[in-house]
Amino acid sequence: MSRSERLFDLLQLLRGYRRPVSGATLAAALDVSLRTLYRDIASLQAQGAEIEGEPGVGYVLKPGFLLPPLMFSEDEIEALVLGMRYAAGRGDARLGAAASSALAKVGSVLPKDLRETLDTSTLFVVSNERQPDEPIDPARLRDAIRRERELEIEYRTGEGVASRRIIWPFLLGFFDHARVTVAWCALRQDFRAFRTDRILSMAETGRRYPRRRQEMLARWREKEGIQT
Repeated sequence: MSRSERLFDLLQLLRGYRRPVSGATLAAALDVSLRTLYRDIASLQAQGAEIEGEPGVGYVLKPGFLLPPLMFSEDEIEALVLGMRYAAGRGDARLGAAASSALAKVGSVLPKDLRETLDTSTLFVVSNERQPDEPIDPARLRDAIRRERELEIEYRTGEGVASRRIIWPFLLGFFDHARVTVAWCALRQDFRAFRTDRILSMAETGRRYPRRRQEMLARWREKEGIQT
């Protein structure tokens, strides 16, 4: 492994930690000595990487740091293209525009040969399913999930029965035939899935739900037996 590849792997490793991680842990993961690890961190800091910490305390990469130019393998580029094209084609208008913009930004910082791989990717998302019309704006729902806001919704079941619910949404799933939000339902006192095309109206209550969405997501995964 070249030194540049090792530095990139070190950055990627740091991205996976939200709290300071020890130099010994990083060195073991990269299969290098502590001395080499400290030297690599110093090199990245000198190049502008916002890595905080020191020997004996641990290191953490500040959120939001990006490293141009980005280097990806051809398989990684195709995975990015496929994911972005899915978001552009199956997401709401705002999410679709964001996906197209993000893909353009990635392309702008790739070396020429890899940018050509991005531009000429032959992977496409094809679906004969049409997303049903949604009475609500999915972008507002995504925003409420990000800000952990309690919502009051009017929901209609597949049998046509309408009810009002107080929910704490924490996940939005995308399927070919519909979008589904998973939330804690105050009426049922349990997790429930709601098709967004059956949400007739939606309004914030002004309250933030008391549990963090990461906690609810973990509890829901455990209940459903979904491996993280």
